[in-house]
Amino acid sequence: MKRALVVYCHPSPDSFVAAARDRVLEALEGTDVVVRLNDLYDEGFDPVVSAAERRAHLDDGVDPSIRSYADDLTWCDAVILVYPTWWAGQPAMLKGWMDRVWAKGIAWDLPDGADRLSPRLKNVKRLVAVTTHGSPKYINMAEGEGGKRTLTRGLRTMCHPLARTTWLALYNIDRCGETKRIEFLDRVSKKIEALAS
Repeated sequence: MKRALVVYCHPSPDSFVAAARDRVLEALEGTDVVVRLNDLYDEGFDPVVSAAERRAHLDDGVDPSIRSYADDLTWCDAVILVYPTWWAGQPAMLKGWMDRVWAKGIAWDLPDGADRLSPRLKNVKRLVAVTTHGSPKYINMAEGEGGKRTLTRGLRTMCHPLARTTWLALYNIDRCGETKRIEFLDRVSKKIEALAS
């Protein structure tokens, strides 16, 4: 990991997810990794795919208003997503970032006559999710772990063929105590430091 894009998605600046984001950034701070942060709520990212964007979804590129997000995605070799899991998946804001930024000519191509996408993000060799779940792990497993599948079976396929995924999740956050929360933050720090070394 040399160039990390941290994409943070939570509306509350004093949330536990914000503390996890801070741990990620602190773990990267003392390394040689160059970091860019996209704070979707703070930056006012618009997650809505417009009718014009949808009509042009097979054209290359993104709307000029979000070009910097696409530039960050094509610049990095690691994407670290920090977000809460809501309704078994990514929040609408983060899903909108995926829908709008992981676009044709940025994340994928569809060659003439082809029936499957061709990945373009060969620069991305590591995808990391740092997330929280209100329910226990067994509930998420019964629901099919949609958010995890989005990362491992969706986004990863548009990256380098040998791209690896890392899933760091605190389950049952609504009922776990302070000790479990601190242990999770420590685990995030250690894992990010290990990935950066």
